[in-house]
Amino acid sequence: MTLATAAPLPAAVRHDHRRPAPAVEGVCLDVDGTLVDYASSMRAGLRALLGTDDAWADWCAVSERHYPRFTSGQIDFETMRRQRTKEFFAIRGEVLDEGEVVAREQRRMTAVQRAWQLFDDALPCLRSLRARGLALAAVTNAAGEYQRCKLRALGLDAAFDVLVISDEVGVAKPDPGIFHAACTALGVRMARAVHVGDRLDLDAEGARAAGLHGVWLDRTRCGIAGRSPGVPVISQLRELPALVSQLHGGGG
Repeated sequence: MTLATAAPLPAAVRHDHRRPAPAVEGVCLDVDGTLVDYASSMRAGLRALLGTDDAWADWCAVSERHYPRFTSGQIDFETMRRQRTKEFFAIRGEVLDEGEVVAREQRRMTAVQRAWQLFDDALPCLRSLRARGLALAAVTNAAGEYQRCKLRALGLDAAFDVLVISDEVGVAKPDPGIFHAACTALGVRMARAVHVGDRLDLDAEGARAAGLHGVWLDRTRCGIAGRSPGVPVISQLRELPALVSQLHGGGG
């Protein structure tokens, strides 16, 4: 389901001064793989190039080598995309010149953008968190222009109080700096903030190390048995609002 046909999110609800302040005051959410069905759109891109997504595992392996070079600032986003695509086809035995790399990457990205969609539990979760008076931030390792385009296309550009994008703040998850930037922008203490994402290492453990409550969204339920001690695990976003209500804030 996309947000195009959905009702707009309600405006932020101010805390009632007659009630005790909540233990958690702000929630940060990862974007790709958490709110947006990243894998489905990437698979659509592969099908546009190959006619099949059977090489999904190879694409993921190549991405794991190249994407960190972008998030660490070694190369820019467009260069990363071209080099990733060039290596992917080289592994398959096809050497591409730069013109062909650009053409194929454009074809792939067109298919990816057409396939962008939210997970079914994304909007209900955001509405529930907002109805509880919680401040909301999107915290994502991505290129600013690209990610903002995605959020606009899905109607999420106004869903958050703060957008914290690694390309714009100069630091990426799991570096504590990006989580601190989000909390500062929201005006909440780290101990009174939650961050949830689909990566145990980058999201949940990174947030916990930064002083937030880190929550792992394990949609496949494949890693629950080996989860990180002290990190709550959920398998769908509809579980998040109740979990947030159970967490205890720190610092008075």
